[in-house]
Amino acid sequence: MKEFKFKINGAEYKCAVEEIAGGKTNVTVNGKTYQVETEKATTVAPKPAAPVQQAAPAAHKAAPAPAAAPQPAVAPVAGDGIKVKSPLPGSIIKVLVSEGQAVKKGDTLLTLESMKMENAIMAEQDGTVKQILVSAGQNVMQDDALIVLG
Repeated sequence: MKEFKFKINGAEYKCAVEEIAGGKTNVTVNGKTYQVETEKATTVAPKPAAPVQQAAPAAHKAAPAPAAAPQPAVAPVAGDGIKVKSPLPGSIIKVLVSEGQAVKKGDTLLTLESMKMENAIMAEQDGTVKQILVSAGQNVMQDDALIVLG
């Protein structure tokens, strides 16, 4: 079982993912369990049966300002490259770069939708896109590798 903790707009979420037989997975979010079907348990994120709802702040009538997009985790890769990892579980909306393309620190590499918010995933350093590991429409989990930079 994998467990994750998220803090989104000040609200904490605890998530546990447990693979069970027959392509089914139990996903527990803040104590509520959903049984979901997966296409491939090791590479495709589970599709929730129902969305997680976040309570609106009672004291504020204006919509809260959007939170800054979390920065992706990066990990060294053999051959002087780094893996840009997903900071949150979600769905890839757009891949904005191509393999072999030179990028600068701060360039947006792709857009990730999580909890109905779009997050720009940016390059942490100058480099060249060695490999794109995801495509638009693909679901990813936290810490999944998205792009390899060299």
